[in-house]
Amino acid sequence: MNKEGCYMTKANDLTQGKVMQLVLKFYFPMLLTNMLQQMYNIVDTVIVGKGIGDNALAAVGNMSSLTFLIFGFAMGLANGFSVIIAQYFGAKDYANLRRSVASSIVLSGVIGLVLTAVSVVFLHPTLVLLQTDSVIMHDGLVYGYLIFGGLITTIAYNLCSCILRALGDSKTPFIAIIVSTIVNIALDIFTIYVLKAGVAGAAIATLTAQAISVLICYSKLKKLSILALEKEDFRGNSAIYGVLFKNGLPMAFMNSITAIGCMVVQYFVNGLGVMYTTAYSACSKFINLFMQPATTAGYVMSAFTSQNYGAKRFDRIREGLRVCLAIAAVSYVLLGSIMFFFPSQLSKLILSGDETIAIAATYLPICGAFLFSVDFLFVFRSGCQGLAKPAIPMISGILEMAMRIGVIALFIPTLGFRATAYAEAAAWLGALALNMTAFGYSMHKNTPESPVRGFAKRLASSKR
Repeated sequence: MNKEGCYMTKANDLTQGKVMQLVLKFYFPMLLTNMLQQMYNIVDTVIVGKGIGDNALAAVGNMSSLTFLIFGFAMGLANGFSVIIAQYFGAKDYANLRRSVASSIVLSGVIGLVLTAVSVVFLHPTLVLLQTDSVIMHDGLVYGYLIFGGLITTIAYNLCSCILRALGDSKTPFIAIIVSTIVNIALDIFTIYVLKAGVAGAAIATLTAQAISVLICYSKLKKLSILALEKEDFRGNSAIYGVLFKNGLPMAFMNSITAIGCMVVQYFVNGLGVMYTTAYSACSKFINLFMQPATTAGYVMSAFTSQNYGAKRFDRIREGLRVCLAIAAVSYVLLGSIMFFFPSQLSKLILSGDETIAIAATYLPICGAFLFSVDFLFVFRSGCQGLAKPAIPMISGILEMAMRIGVIALFIPTLGFRATAYAEAAAWLGALALNMTAFGYSMHKNTPESPVRGFAKRLASSKR
C-alpha cells in the first residue's frame, strides 16, 4: 500500500460512500458527546444549586455570557482551522494538511496565552459593567479567575477534538467526554459536599476533567500516521497562517460578537434582580441542551461540506444538507414540544424557589416555539463555513447581536423578562435568513450547470 493509501485507512473519508450512512455514522457519536457535555452542565448546575445555593448558581450562571465571549472566540478559531484541515484532507493534499495542523497548534498556543491574560485582568471590571449584584460578586470572581486561568486547557481540547472531527473521527471525542464527565461529576460532589470548597471546587473539577479529555484526544492524534508531524511542519509559513486566519478569525469574531449581544441581555436581566439572573441561568442550560441535536448536525455539516468542497463534490454537499436538515427538523418537533408544553416541570429540575420557577416558565415556551430557527441556522451556517464563506457567519453574528440588543431594549419595559426570549427568537430568525440565502447562492454559483455559472460563461464567450 502506498503512503497516501495508508493515510486513508487512518481517517474517515467523507467524500466517498453512501451519504446518509456516512452522516449518521459520524453524527451519533458526536451527538452523544455533545449531549453528555450538556447533561454534565445540567448536573453541575444542580450540584452547585442544591449543594451551595441559588446565589452560587446565579454567580456561576452570570459568568456564562462572559465565558462564551472568551471560550467562543477560541472555539471559533478551532472550528475555522478545522475547516481548512478538512478541505486539505478532502483534496488529498497531505503535506498542507500537516502544515495546517502544526500551524494551528502554534497559533492556538499564542492566542490562548493572550486570551488568558486579557480575561483575568478584565474580569472584575466586566462583572461590574454587567451590573452584577454584590451578593454574587465574590463567587463570580473566584469561579472566573480559576476558569480563565485554565483557559489553555479548554483551547487544547477544542483544537484536538476539532482536528479529529475534520478527519472524520467523532468516536474519540465521545470517549474523552464519557471519561471526563464521570471525573467531573465525582470531583464536583467531592469538592462541594465533602471539602466544602464552594464554586472554587466546581471550577477545579471542570479544569481537571478537561485536562483528562485533552490527553485522550491527543493520544489518538499521535497514533494517526497522517499527522506524523516533523520540525519543518512547524516552521513559520505565512501562506498557511494567512489561510488559517482568514477562515478562523471570522468564526471567532462571530462567536464573540454573539456573546456581546448575550452580555447585553445579561445586563438587562441582572437589572431585574438576582431571582431573574438565576432563572435565566437555568433556562440557558435547557436551551443549550435542547439545541445539541441540531448543533451536532451543524458540526457534521461543516466537516462533510469541507471535505467535499475540497474534493469538489457539490452533489454530495446537497445530499448531506438534506440529511442534516431532516435531523434538525426531528429535533425541533421533539425537543421544542417539551419546552413549550412542560416549562414548569423542566424548571423544577434545577430551581428550588417557586418564584424563580415561575419566572423561568414564562421564558421556555417562547424559545421552544422558535427553536426551529436556531436548529436550521446551525446547519446552514456550518454549510457556509464549509464552503469557504467564513465572512457570512461573522456578518450573521453582527445581525444576531443587533437583533438581541434592539428587541430587549425596546420591549423589556413592557414585556419584562419575556423580552429576553423574544430577543433570542428575533436573533435566530434574522441569522437564519442570511445564512440560508448565502448558502443557496454559493451552491448555485459553484454548480457546473447553475444559471450563475452559465451566464458567466456566456458573458466571457461574448467578449471573446
